[in-house]
Amino acid sequence: MELAAGTARRGDVLFVPLRPVANRITSKRFATMAVPPAKLKDDDEMVEKVPMTQGGYAALEVELKQRQSVDRPRIVEQIAEARSHGDLSENAEYHAAKEAQSHNEGRIAEIEDKLARADIIDVSKLSGDTIMFGATVTLIDEDTEKKAVWQIVGEPEADAKKGRISITSPLARALIGKKKGASVEVVAPGGAKAYEITKVDWK
Repeated sequence: MELAAGTARRGDVLFVPLRPVANRITSKRFATMAVPPAKLKDDDEMVEKVPMTQGGYAALEVELKQRQSVDRPRIVEQIAEARSHGDLSENAEYHAAKEAQSHNEGRIAEIEDKLARADIIDVSKLSGDTIMFGATVTLIDEDTEKKAVWQIVGEPEADAKKGRISITSPLARALIGKKKGASVEVVAPGGAKAYEITKVDWK
């Protein structure tokens, strides 16, 4: 029998050369990605990053330390003190302390998760007149001509009283990608509002 090219026979054994197999991505999801994911969990799911400024990250670290080193032991002492008073079923101090403990531990877990997934953005290194994460934007209400200044930050550090709005907020979504001089319309619970962008800063 004539052997195919590249094959050889030694006694009763037929040797066939292996064909090179090209590297290929087997996951349909990965095959359609323009860039590889930043990080994957063990179950092959995307880990959603949490964008935040350096100041926002530092503030979460301070809060975490406070809750772990100060609040946690204090609450444990309160629970122990309440237990010493006897019947727990009608012990208001005990139930209040347990509720405080549940809230504190839940917040600790939340902060640890956000810090683990943090994507820290150094705003001081950003520039330009196009609004993006970290920008401080001055707006003029086109109806009332009232001025407002907002910095676009991560959800964990948003605080309207301090002039910081989350990047996921309707206003921030409307501002992203816009430039000085542009007008934006935002649909709010009280109705649509129109603003003119008068200044874009990086602080």
